[in-house]
Amino acid sequence: MKCELCPRRCGVDRAVSRGYCGMGELPVAAKAMLHLWEEPCISGDPETGGSGAVFFSGCVLGCAYCQNFDISTERKGRELTEERLAQIFVDLQRQGARNINLVNPTHFVPAIKRALLLAKTRGLSLPIVYNSGGYERVETLQTLDGLVDVYLPDVKYYDSGLAKLLSDAPDYFDTAMTALAEMIRQTGKPVLSEDGILLRGTVVRHLVLPGQYKDSIDVVKRVAERFGGEILFSLMSQYTPFGRVKTDPRFEKFNRRVTTFEYRKVLDAVYNAELIGYMQERSSAKEEYTPSFDFSGL
Repeated sequence: MKCELCPRRCGVDRAVSRGYCGMGELPVAAKAMLHLWEEPCISGDPETGGSGAVFFSGCVLGCAYCQNFDISTERKGRELTEERLAQIFVDLQRQGARNINLVNPTHFVPAIKRALLLAKTRGLSLPIVYNSGGYERVETLQTLDGLVDVYLPDVKYYDSGLAKLLSDAPDYFDTAMTALAEMIRQTGKPVLSEDGILLRGTVVRHLVLPGQYKDSIDVVKRVAERFGGEILFSLMSQYTPFGRVKTDPRFEKFNRRVTTFEYRKVLDAVYNAELIGYMQERSSAKEEYTPSFDFSGL
């Protein structure tokens, strides 16, 4: 079958070849863990579990600065059968996970869907979180209607030139906003448990990039105008130079951290837009907050 899961629609038969994502049909992952460093409504109290995260390898974007570049771009990982993936989900629930967090799942949607359905026959009852870069096809998302409880997408860029330079996706903003509308249609407004865990809803993430605070303000304004009352918004300051921005002179201006001034300018825009959600301490911009992709939990 020719793959058209993501907006690139490269049409490759992944049973015999590789598309843009660099992956075959079976899921490839690099780690499964109780993740304590997501938004509070996703991870919860570190003392009481964490988010049951499975980090999938390959990517439909391949951002130049990706903090997970060794699995997204270099594609480090271990191939999993659907049977094994289902058992990983169940194991995470037994370990006390507050949800199942599918990190970068877009290019494996059919197999992940089958694994989730199998896991549910084995007692999986946690909310399912779809955690992605926001570059999604509506048709693919529609196959998950009723199965995903929480969407956790990025909206990375407004400017098409910036999206082309950093993620090879000049159509990024319009594509992400169309996908976001479908996510919200499926989940409705956020619903939280008594102890603050998101049971249903959509959280939009935006990472402030060095020198690009004006583009970030454009993202904030447009997301707020269209979806403000229907989402939670997470403004992230954790940008740390990784991947190609550390070695390729084309990205030299991105080889630094975000300044306090830049982050505060975008945070002011979030406040002015009256978006509800989360901000991130600038101390989060450290390499040690990126998991070690050692195949543990697989």
